[in-house]
Amino acid sequence: MASTACFMIVSKNDIPIYEAEVGTVPKKEDAAHQHQFILHAALDIVQDSAWSTSAMFLKGIDRFNDLAVSVYVTAVIHTRLMLLHDSRNDDGIKSFFQEVHELYIKTLLNPLYLPGSRITSSHFDTKVRALARKYL
Repeated sequence: MASTACFMIVSKNDIPIYEAEVGTVPKKEDAAHQHQFILHAALDIVQDSAWSTSAMFLKGIDRFNDLAVSVYVTAVIHTRLMLLHDSRNDDGIKSFFQEVHELYIKTLLNPLYLPGSRITSSHFDTKVRALARKYL
């Protein structure tokens, strides 16, 4: 089944440090910009929701047409892992977030990585895309 999915990691300063179109639907030229806009527009809702709950996984916090925004908020450094998707597989999305969070922590432990800077590692990108194929 074809799916639309855009994944983004946003730092505590609302700066995107990683972005990837991980869906299986062929990409339109302006779709990537629209997906980024939808995810950025959801940041205020994420901030309000994060303070009102102790859960790390916030599913379906915002909607745009048939797309939903789900978020995983990290506990210590307040980084948000955001996914714009059209699937209803909440367990798969949660597992995806947990494994990407683990991968992100491994990146933070790298002494050559400056926290808050863009993640440009091809290894990280390959792993995220493999996790997306597995869970989404």
